[in-house]
Amino acid sequence: MLRFLILLIALVPAPLAAQDRAATEKQFRGWLEQTVWPRARGAGVARGTFETALSGVTLDWALPDLVPPGAPAQPRQAQRQAEFGSPDRYFRRGAVDGATSVGRQMAARHAETLRAVERATGVPSRILLAIWGRESGYGRAAIPHDAFRVLATKGFMGRREAYFTDELVAALRIAQAGHAPSRAMKSSWAGALGQPQFMPSSFLKYAADGDGDGRADIWRSEADTLASIGNYLARHGWVAGRDWGFEVRVPADVSCALEGPDQGRLIRDWAAMGISRVSGKPFPDHEAAREGYLLMPAGRHGPAFIVTPNFYALKSYNMSDLYALFVGHVGDRIAYGMGDFEAGWGRVGGLMRSDVAAMQRALEAMGHDVGGADGLAGYKTRRSIGRWQQASGRPATCFPDTAMRGALAR
Repeated sequence: MLRFLILLIALVPAPLAAQDRAATEKQFRGWLEQTVWPRARGAGVARGTFETALSGVTLDWALPDLVPPGAPAQPRQAQRQAEFGSPDRYFRRGAVDGATSVGRQMAARHAETLRAVERATGVPSRILLAIWGRESGYGRAAIPHDAFRVLATKGFMGRREAYFTDELVAALRIAQAGHAPSRAMKSSWAGALGQPQFMPSSFLKYAADGDGDGRADIWRSEADTLASIGNYLARHGWVAGRDWGFEVRVPADVSCALEGPDQGRLIRDWAAMGISRVSGKPFPDHEAAREGYLLMPAGRHGPAFIVTPNFYALKSYNMSDLYALFVGHVGDRIAYGMGDFEAGWGRVGGLMRSDVAAMQRALEAMGHDVGGADGLAGYKTRRSIGRWQQASGRPATCFPDTAMRGALAR
């Protein structure tokens, strides 16, 4: 607990503690009336709805990434000092096993609803369950924050004020429509709502009524939650009848720099290059004649996959390769009883995000497209590393490591 408190204190900018909070709270109330209310009224929100949601709401000073009025913005680099960890941390035994075992229970409990959503959207039940489990522990995880307080705080003095102000107005529109009583509008610390963790603007676009009561209550209705997840994925390109992907073995003479959704080829062509499923089974006929993409989330230090466009539909839910992979993997375990990936995750990591960002900037200076120097090793960074390694006569691993830091800095 002491270590946690020290870390929490370290994350709070010094100007925040010194700020005249009473004066800031007064500015906040003025901002709600002068900026938010006119926008909400223009979006069809009644004054009563506005007051019910926001009367008495104060700033939540404990939220991260706040810049009070008059305080100097923290340098962006300060946000990149977290450790860049090994991908295996995402697949902790407890997280995978827990999501799988509870998912099987939920599959039986909500079988009728799951079948209805799958018929309507084409998204398999196992995928609906895996996302529900990852986002909110199948509705069991605490979602403790008042959405209006979070969004108003971040809209007034967050680092992305315009974005969160838009989301606050969207949340008021949700309340106006009566999908949930205002005090049931619970969110994460970032403003993501309910069991599927939709931002308010996503709710307005994709939330669905799964139980036929005329509302999309993603806080208290499991049917609405599952219908909303299915609708979201269907609207983001889920292709009915296709899998999300297959774990594969990639021969040493196939470059890891071939990774990425912009380097797709027919799955049978990947197979002709020597890439094979770890199960020993051939790729299904209906998949072999369609496009697939190489995915190596830890480069040569972990499992490899041939994925389909459905993997990128999953990734639209959370722009992380590991998130989409976790969801697909847990879904397969729920439905098919599959075990762990055959290939283990190597002991990589130990770098700071600032280290990875420095490597990315060095690669950008050489003309590589790394997808932005954000300190995260996405597929563009991984394959850029592989191309640099190949060009410089090094074994291509397609993943950042400590030895590479010095070589790229020269």
